This record gives sequence, C-alpha cells and structure tokens, in this order.
Amino acid sequence: MASLLFFTGTMDSGKSTLALQTNHNHAARGRVGRIFTSQDRAGDGRLSSRLGLSTEAIEVDPTFDFWEYVVSSLTAGGRIDYVIADEAQFYTTAQVEALARIADELQIDVFAFGILTDFRTRLFEGSARLVELADRIQPLQVEALCWCGKRATHNARTENGVMVTEGDQIVVGDVDEPGFPTPNIGYEVLCRQHHRRRMTTARARAVTTLNDPLPFGS
Repeated sequence: MASLLFFTGTMDSGKSTLALQTNHNHAARGRVGRIFTSQDRAGDGRLSSRLGLSTEAIEVDPTFDFWEYVVSSLTAGGRIDYVIADEAQFYTTAQVEALARIADELQIDVFAFGILTDFRTRLFEGSARLVELADRIQPLQVEALCWCGKRATHNARTENGVMVTEGDQIVVGDVDEPGFPTPNIGYEVLCRQHHRRRMTTARARAVTTLNDPLPFGS
C-alpha cells in the first residue's frame, strides 16, 4: 500500500538534504519519481540543500494541480512510482489533499518535507493539513541548535537584525549566519525561551558586549 509520509523539522534540520537522499535511494533501485518544490532558495524549478546539492524540480505555485499533473503524465504513458514534495509548508490545503488522493487512489508513494510553523509560531496551511492527513509524521533526527546550544524548536524572522513577530507569513529571505553580513530579511532558529524573548544571536552578542548577564533564568 502506498503512503503519504511527512518529514518535518525546523530550518537547518536537513529537510531538503533528506529529500534529495530519498530521491537518490529510490532512483538507484530503478524507481521513477517526480520532484516538486516551492520557493526554493536556488530559484524556481530547483530543489537544493545548504550542503550544495541540488536537482531539477517542478515548481509548485498556488494554482498547481498535483492530481491533474500525475494523471495526465500516467495517461500519456509516463511512469511515476513516487513523489518527492519539498517545501510542503507552502502548499495549499487542496494541494495536500491531492497528494493524499494520489497515494490512496493511484498507489503512488508520496514523501513530503516541510517546516511545521512560521516565524509567529503558527502552523503553515500545508503543514497543518499534512499533520491531519499523513499516514506517518517523522520528525527529522538532525536537530538544529539555538545559539545557546539548546535544541531549536522555533523559526524566527529578522528585519535588519531585529526579530519581528508580525507581517506576511511568507517572505523570501536568507539564513542569518555568523561571520556573514546580516541580511535585510533573515531567518534564524531559536529555542522556545529565546524566541519568546526575541533573543537572537545578534542581540545576545550585543548584550554580551555590554557585559550584561544573558537572560537564562525563567
């Protein structure tokens, strides 16, 4: 029986790397798949990881119809044994429901990868529906870390280095990395405590520079 599987974790937990590895493992066994993604850092029509690996993919915008695409491909004589669906948090409810239908009615395995919550700690539409429909939800084993060393559980957005908790749910930005210029719109993973306190890496450094104690207490 085909399954709809949802692999999830914060940013920097290796979701896209696992998507690429999953595709490689199945393709190496002679299976034929289709790779989909949405708003990947490498641009339209690419699935990429921060390790430098990438491959061509089919871009999913809000109007894309998974069911129509797969049925049309099969009707035209194509072969599809599995589907890789990366950045699934950006998918619509209807698109996730189509992926479930593909698994159930066409017996095609669907492997979805995505972030659960946005920078406001609220579920993405696609992720929420995947939680409701997936046969299995698999948290990624590679844990992203907050600047304090604890397991990162929340995604934070920064504007010019300052954490924000309001704004559009989806805004393209880059990951704020130590040793690199601070992006205008950036993203960072934090533990819950430091997300609540809006204590990003940049702010923690500023506090340390001022010789003030960091707010590790409750």
